[in-house]
Amino acid sequence: MFDGKAAIVTGSTSGIGLSIATAFARQGADVILNGFGDPDAIERTRADLAAETGVTVLHSAADMSKPAEIAALIGLAESAFGRLDILVNNAGIQHVAPVEEFPAEKWDLVIAINLTAAFHTIRAAIPLMKRQGWGRIINTASAHALVASPYKSAYVAAKHGIAGLTKTVALEVARDGITVNAIAPGYVWTPLVEKQIPDTMKARGMTETEVKEQVLLAAQPTKAFVTVDEIAGLAVYLASDAARSITGTILPVDGGWTAQ
Repeated sequence: MFDGKAAIVTGSTSGIGLSIATAFARQGADVILNGFGDPDAIERTRADLAAETGVTVLHSAADMSKPAEIAALIGLAESAFGRLDILVNNAGIQHVAPVEEFPAEKWDLVIAINLTAAFHTIRAAIPLMKRQGWGRIINTASAHALVASPYKSAYVAAKHGIAGLTKTVALEVARDGITVNAIAPGYVWTPLVEKQIPDTMKARGMTETEVKEQVLLAAQPTKAFVTVDEIAGLAVYLASDAARSITGTILPVDGGWTAQ
């Protein structure tokens, strides 16, 4: 489906991002992975994906809180592939605390990685996509782009910002063959969700089981975590020619959470 195309997926050394990158590679796209982690493990992941799919798979450790490194990441696609067709802004972090106890530096970092990074990647990618007359930008938002939860002021603010950024850029490039959409997952079992459990336990005075049942899955009528493969499947569709008239949308994949 994507033979000859090149994709960047930020935050793709694990979780949702890795699943999306894998799905694009399996459809023939050359892929740049991005993210931190154990270098040996990342290299194994990169090499295994390249061997399985036969496409070129690169890795960039660009820090998504640093604009210069973000610019270099987009530049890598141009230098390695001569193009950039698909950009998935997926990098994200979380911090959970009451707003009056929320560390200012944590606010700044959550906003930088979850929102501002997407501005910088999009700003750099659009000229390449306009030159090609084709592009797909997919932002990983969250159900928290549409609704709020306590103790997540920075994350909710950033994801609401992603929704607005998605709509705005979609309007600006609507006649350039470029679509811009956001996927808004509910709770997906990923390292990001797993890591926020201890903070939520502390903030709410709950056990781990209580957090999972009464907080994480309380809002999802299906009472089941969304899978990373479900998110990846939607990303592949949004990047396809069949989805060329879908732009400026925020698409929930949340087990019915935001239908309530």
